Amino acid sequence: MADNRTEKPTPKRRKEARDKGQIARSADLTSAAVVLGGILAIVVTAPTMLDHFSEIVRVGLSQSGDTHLAGRAGVGGLYSWGVQSMLAIVAPVAVTAAAAGLIANVVQNRPAITTSALGPQWSRLDPRAGFKRLFGVRALFEGGKTIVKTCVVAVAAFVAIWPRLQDLGQLAGAPPGEIVSQLGSMVMMLALYVCVAFLLIGIIDFTWQRYQHEKSLKMTKEEVRQESRQSDLAPEVRGAIRRRQFARARQRMIADVATADVVVTNPTHFAVALRYDGSRPAPEMVAKGVDLVAAAIRRAAEDAGVPVLQNPPLARALHKEVEIGQMIPDSFFAAVAEVLAFVYRTAGRRRRAS
Repeated sequence: MADNRTEKPTPKRRKEARDKGQIARSADLTSAAVVLGGILAIVVTAPTMLDHFSEIVRVGLSQSGDTHLAGRAGVGGLYSWGVQSMLAIVAPVAVTAAAAGLIANVVQNRPAITTSALGPQWSRLDPRAGFKRLFGVRALFEGGKTIVKTCVVAVAAFVAIWPRLQDLGQLAGAPPGEIVSQLGSMVMMLALYVCVAFLLIGIIDFTWQRYQHEKSLKMTKEEVRQESRQSDLAPEVRGAIRRRQFARARQRMIADVATADVVVTNPTHFAVALRYDGSRPAPEMVAKGVDLVAAAIRRAAEDAGVPVLQNPPLARALHKEVEIGQMIPDSFFAAVAEVLAFVYRTAGRRRRAS
């Protein structure tokens, strides 16, 4: 079937997607920024870092034979000093890398704080959706990107090391300081090459993510027309339409009470209607309500001959935790045992009566 989503997303559609945490971003671009920031920090602070390392080694060796360090207190003090000294060395690099990652995220998308993405997404448990994620276009792109990144690392390592192989051979017998300097220069060159390559991959990946994000936000002509009509209506008219839609949904819910197997009540303030036909692992919530709606559910159950069971704690818990159309979750199985037994007995009586 042809895809009818050919219209560009409206500002409202974009805002709704952003509020849900649906934004286009590239993790590779952020990673490249973090690595690049770390490399630059190391290059700038390298002399200071070497001086601090030398100081740590010198002090550690000079106090290794100090008899005053005998005992847990002395060793603990030396250990604490060493940790603090190492943190002072690592802190500039870590802070710079974290700032680079934050800037990369801000550049890709304006800052947005939302908790929608933290909630459970039950659609991810659908095996069909999981199969599509594993073998869809996005999965193929991610797999290809992983292969490309591996090849990039190999090429970058070759380009950085191959011209320096003769220099490595000449380091035999050289002073330790020169060896460390040459190896450090080579490692930094390798890291820089890999970082630049990853940066290019990140830019390509971000372009792809933006394209996929825009594609997912596209709307049908009917959706655009409907949103336009709703935005043109006065707030009072929109409120009246919502109230009418809510009233119709409540009428349909009350009508579905006749299909329920049992109604659990508070007994006056809460009422939930459950249906269990054996096709699903647990009873399904058909209707629920409080006060006047609960009274309407009880009347509909009495008119339809649906059994009514009084269980205040269970009625309140089910009303709070379970939505209409959902099955009772596993956490309620123990509490619902009485209801299940009641449903089974009721179903048995109905079969014998028929």
